[in-house]
Amino acid sequence: MFTLHFHKLRFSLTALLCLIISVPIVAELNITEVLLKKIEAKYSASARQRVELWQELIDSSQNLTDAEKLEKVNQFFNSKVMFVSDMAVWNKEDYWATPLEFLSKGAGDCEDYSIAKYFTLKELGVDEQKLRITYVKAVNLNQAHMVLTYFENKRAIPLVLDNLDIEIKPANLRKDLIPVYSFNGDGLWLAKARGDGNRVGNASRLSLWEELAARMVLNK
Repeated sequence: MFTLHFHKLRFSLTALLCLIISVPIVAELNITEVLLKKIEAKYSASARQRVELWQELIDSSQNLTDAEKLEKVNQFFNSKVMFVSDMAVWNKEDYWATPLEFLSKGAGDCEDYSIAKYFTLKELGVDEQKLRITYVKAVNLNQAHMVLTYFENKRAIPLVLDNLDIEIKPANLRKDLIPVYSFNGDGLWLAKARGDGNRVGNASRLSLWEELAARMVLNK
């Protein structure tokens, strides 16, 4: 069970909608022996093993159904990585790790879980339009939180992939979460429990999203 040590996240759309230029984020899943050796040297043998297991997950899950992919990816990250605050891992109040950084460190916060699940599912062929990284208020903790949501279609109640409640559940059964807004590589939406919300801008305007994009390009 992960330790519930949240750092406070900001809900302000004004603060987050600060960049205009679109930078597409590309996956960093070209895992070579050279890269694995670098990870092992910089972090540890355990870090290398986590990345290798990630690659095995991707290689072995290509032909599964979306539902099976969701289960496997959710379980993988919830079981392989510890929940730790950004301050403890990166000495920063807020840092969005790439999947490789997240796995190499072996620790991260709710944003890192959501981002890693998002890009892994994209790599497995899940339609990006069905995936949203969603900011919510965690009612029981009275804090901001981030989850990944999956929409079977535009009118469907989304499924929630979370590191707090490790069972994938429809959003209407997560009374402990209040959606605020969501985004993916295509856009930013005001969130709601049913349907996919009203589009309000481009995800590229999120400064932390832009920084994540730059690091993923550099890590290729």
